[in-house]
Amino acid sequence: MAENSCPQCGAPNPIDAAECKYCGEALAKVSVPQQSYNNQQAPNNQQPYNNPQFNNNFPPNPGYQAPPPAYVNNVYMNNGINPSWPIKSKITAGVLAILLGTFGIHKFYLGKTGTGILYLLLSWTGITSILGVIEGIIYLTSSDHNFCVKNQVRLQ
Repeated sequence: MAENSCPQCGAPNPIDAAECKYCGEALAKVSVPQQSYNNQQAPNNQQPYNNPQFNNNFPPNPGYQAPPPAYVNNVYMNNGINPSWPIKSKITAGVLAILLGTFGIHKFYLGKTGTGILYLLLSWTGITSILGVIEGIIYLTSSDHNFCVKNQVRLQ
């Protein structure tokens, strides 16, 4: 139900009231468009917009522009993969991790230079070779989406 607020006391009044029923202040006339677009011709000979999802008919808005894609913390909201991430191969990363994981070559390939340097420094211990094999298996068995999001890369 449409209402007309009183400028003096702020009380709600019927839209067709000439004065406030509480304080007697004169109310401005508010015009309400009565045209419905449900099964009528839209103004300026435009066809009404029919949205089947909401089952509403509205006139088209030629000035409307879709909002840009939503990014939160540098991640594209639709699928979690940012289009600006570098393109890498999951199989190449997995094979590098298994064969040369001792030296951290797979980390350098994925763009994680700090971790790659750490692997190089610890390569004499043998721990990095075990970690490389484990990471290679994880890379090769993980889903494409999980691999992309975890390593911030896109697949070829």
